[in-house]
Amino acid sequence: MSTTACVVLSCLTFVLGYVVALVPRGRREPREPSDPAGPPPGDWRDEATYTALHIAALAAPSLRAGLNRDSARKAVRHLHALLGTYAVAITSTEAALAWDGPCTDEVLTYARTALASGLPQVFAGEPYGAVVVPLLVDGKLVGTLAAFDQEVSAALVRTVTEVGRWVSGQLELAELDTSRRRALEAEMRALRAQISPHFIYNALTTIASFVRTDPARARELLLDFADFARYALRRAHDFTTLADELTCVDRYLLLERARFGDRLRFSVQVAPEVLPVPVPFLCLQPLVENAIKHGMGSRGGVGQVRVVARDAGPEAHITVEDDGTGMDPEHVRRVLDDDPRREGNGIGLANVDVRMRQIYGDGYGLVVETTLGSGTTVRLRVPKTRLSAL
Repeated sequence: MSTTACVVLSCLTFVLGYVVALVPRGRREPREPSDPAGPPPGDWRDEATYTALHIAALAAPSLRAGLNRDSARKAVRHLHALLGTYAVAITSTEAALAWDGPCTDEVLTYARTALASGLPQVFAGEPYGAVVVPLLVDGKLVGTLAAFDQEVSAALVRTVTEVGRWVSGQLELAELDTSRRRALEAEMRALRAQISPHFIYNALTTIASFVRTDPARARELLLDFADFARYALRRAHDFTTLADELTCVDRYLLLERARFGDRLRFSVQVAPEVLPVPVPFLCLQPLVENAIKHGMGSRGGVGQVRVVARDAGPEAHITVEDDGTGMDPEHVRRVLDDDPRREGNGIGLANVDVRMRQIYGDGYGLVVETTLGSGTTVRLRVPKTRLSAL
């Protein structure tokens, strides 16, 4: 919160500084009120504020990618337009990354001086002087912003200094984005790793029940388990295809059918169009396991589990249904709201729900329809285009 406030204040400060410096230096004339490209009619302060904010908005996305040659190259021309000087350059601590306008050979010398002092520096020169300000991320010097012009006035120094603070704020937000993404990736992998040992335990328990009574059957199940484990434990990316996920479910069901025999009935209905859709790795199998647990675990007779995957335009809609004993809706709410990593919590529904929300947003969490005595239906929506968050 404090970082965001600092960035906002810095943005407002440099806008005001730019407005103050704009008219005395005569860099731009206000547009005519009839100009469709300009803001609504107003005085020169409205025009200058609009121009500064518009140009800053154009530069911000590149800076939010961090400080590198590509982001500096994309941002520097907007910063040049914002400052209106003869030339503008962005450097790292070791090299000139990008510039717009003729850049003098002294830029690295100027940058080293500013970095050594940690303060804005003014350099006289012929025919152009320079104002060079350090760029900081979390208190660490990462580079400089340099502006070259014929007249190095107090207004120019103030303006370049405030623009440099704003650039530093954008770079700091980029660092926070990177740190948040790394933490999210680590959490995602921890959640996924939590599932695999659970699968292994259940599968081996099922196989063990056949070792003495039917060794040949146990051997077949071990081979099936090997196929299942090869998929579940592979060093995979965070996404797979729905087709591969369904293959994993099929291997899992071979083990569960060995456990329940003819009492377990299972059907799959999948639209061919959604088979190649990318889905989070191991997102479907835990839902099938939950359906079997609540569909078969506490009742006699036959249990039915059904998976349906439909094409819904930009999304794939997947449902996993069982006709078992159902669950208390309040209990389901507590499970989904609680931390799936907490000891004693089930890791099926909650784990998948957390991962879906983290990848696609809160609107893509699981929807669970259930009442005691009337089965359970779990619905999930998957965009056909994988997001780049992870």
